[in-house]
Order: sequence, then C-alpha cells, then structure tokens
Amino acid sequence: MKNFIAFLAVAFAITILSGSASAQNVVYTDASVFPLYGKVSEQTNERYERLPSYLEGVSRDPVWYLGRHSSGLFIRFRSNSTSIHVRWESTFNNTMTHMTDTGTKGLDLYAIVDGEWRHVCSAQPQGKKSERCIIANMDPFEREYMLYLSLYDGVKSLEIGVDEGSVLDLPAVDRPSREKPVVMYGTSILQGGCANRPGMAHTNIISRRLDREVMNLGFSGNALLDMEIAELMASVEEPGLYVLDYVPNASAEAIDEVGEQFFRKIRDAHPDVPVIFIEDVIFPHTIFDNKILEEVTKKNEAQERLYKKLKKSGEKRIYYISAEGMIGDDGEATVDAIHFTDLGAMRYVDHVLPVIKRALR
Repeated sequence: MKNFIAFLAVAFAITILSGSASAQNVVYTDASVFPLYGKVSEQTNERYERLPSYLEGVSRDPVWYLGRHSSGLFIRFRSNSTSIHVRWESTFNNTMTHMTDTGTKGLDLYAIVDGEWRHVCSAQPQGKKSERCIIANMDPFEREYMLYLSLYDGVKSLEIGVDEGSVLDLPAVDRPSREKPVVMYGTSILQGGCANRPGMAHTNIISRRLDREVMNLGFSGNALLDMEIAELMASVEEPGLYVLDYVPNASAEAIDEVGEQFFRKIRDAHPDVPVIFIEDVIFPHTIFDNKILEEVTKKNEAQERLYKKLKKSGEKRIYYISAEGMIGDDGEATVDAIHFTDLGAMRYVDHVLPVIKRALR
C-alpha cells in the first residue's frame, strides 16, 4: 500500500511538471532566418539538402537521393528562453534496423558552456512530422546554440520555439569558424552511420573539437569516386583541408584506375590545400571472415599505392592515415561489424584528429 501511495505521489508530481511545461506559451520561428552550416553549395533545391540542383540528373540516382539527407548540416542561433522547442518535418520518414530513429531523423542540440560546446539534449522524432520540447526549466540566461540536423533523412521544414517574450536571434559569436572549412568525402560511416544522435557523427565531433565548419559529403554505399563529387569539392572557394575517406566503398581496381584523377580535380583547383588519404577500417569481423580481410587488405594496399605514387611525383601537402588501431582492437566499436557506434566514432576522431590538426597547421 505504501509503495502504491508513493507511486501516485510521483505520478502526480510528473503531471504537475508536465502541465506547467505545456502551459508555457511557445512562439515558433522558421529556422530559415538562422545561419545554416555545413553546405558546400547554396544552390540546392531545398534549403536542408547537400547537393546543388545542377547535379540532379547528373549524379547517379543513389548519390542524388543521399544528397537530400541533411547529415552534417546544423543551425546556429542564440536565446535566453527557459525552454527550447523544435517542430520539423522529415523528407522521407526513414527507419533503419541498425540505427536509432533519433540518429536517423532526429535533431540534436548543443550550447556553449564555459567556452566549450556541450550537449544539451536531443529531439526524438515522432514520425514524418514531429514536435518536441528539447529542454525546459533552464535559467533565463542568453546562450549560444547549435542544432544538428538528421543524419539519414532529410529535413523538409524546421521551426524553433522559445518562451513567449524571450529572445531568439542570430548568433553573436562566430563559432564554429567558417573560415577555411574541412571538406570530407566518404561512405555511410562518414555520413553518420550509426550514431545514436546527430551530434555523434564523427564529422560533427571533429567540427566541435576544431571549432571549425566541416562539410560532410558522406554517401552511404556510394563513395565510388564519382567525378562530379570531386568537382563539387573543388568548387569550395577557400577550403582549409580535404579528407578522402572513400576506401570502404571503392574497390581496389577503382582506386588504381581513377583515384589519381579524383585527386587531381581537387589539387588542380587548390594546389596548396592539404589532402588526407585514409585507409579502410580494419573491421572486427576480419579476424573471422577471410574474404572480408582479403578485400580490406587489397583496398588499403591500393590506397597506399596511390599515396606513394603522388608523393613520388612531387606532391608536398598530402598526408596518410593508416587503419591500424583506428577504432580499437576489442571489437566493441561497431553496431554490425562495420558501422560505428558512438564509441567507434569517438575512437575514430581520436585517431585521425592529430593528423588533421597537423595538416591544418
């Protein structure tokens, strides 16, 4: 009986808290008025897409579809509201068996705390259309916010809600820096598979660690060295660094045949910008699956051949990252022996970030 009474008391307290939150008037503003980071080109059909409209019908259909995903894009704003709400519509309403819906089509909020980007909370999707209170009951201090968009779905529309009468405005500080962005090309792993929430995609972690804009050109299963993607990367006006992490998708034969051509598209446009070549991950199941081990080994050997060939030809500002130790050796860093968990993403960042920082210097 005592336990039952205690349960009723807790339930009553929760009801009161829920009622007080819902009683607060929330005013929504279309997020199109706030700066959007992570886009290579502004010439997209919809605001929250990654590929410019001129590539429709030029890129292969899977690449074009994946380019409509909003991975790596984020909104910046500031507010003194005691609560932050979001209302959004997903483009496709995707669901996957090996990735959370929050990572696939949810949103993720960060704020600057003591000079550092800190996770606030995530917005879990409710379906194609969602409305969520991300955080409530805060002190009414002005804070700088960053809202990451969905990793494996698009965002068709987005609104940000705050307390009636509070401030919701453009960011007051230039963080992360938009000067000399890092442009990264890769696979489903780079796109964000299979982070639990958008902020844990490794490109987003790198962006926070560097406090610099990172452009995510990850295309699930389709980092096949398409030349129009190299041309798109080359079109960035003042890049700080290129990272080529396509090996998990590209075959050894493709790397041998067109890897240098892909690189030259970038190098000819930006002769002095550093380029990093990354090997394929040594996946946990390679100690069991001999065919996968052989495939990964051949592709990494092809990537290393390309790098050494370029070095021998006189290329100066190129760097190479080996897969050895990339995600640890305990087999615990993936969902399905391929795609990273949040642990895998953090280990990957710890592995590649020293070389990225050295290249940027």
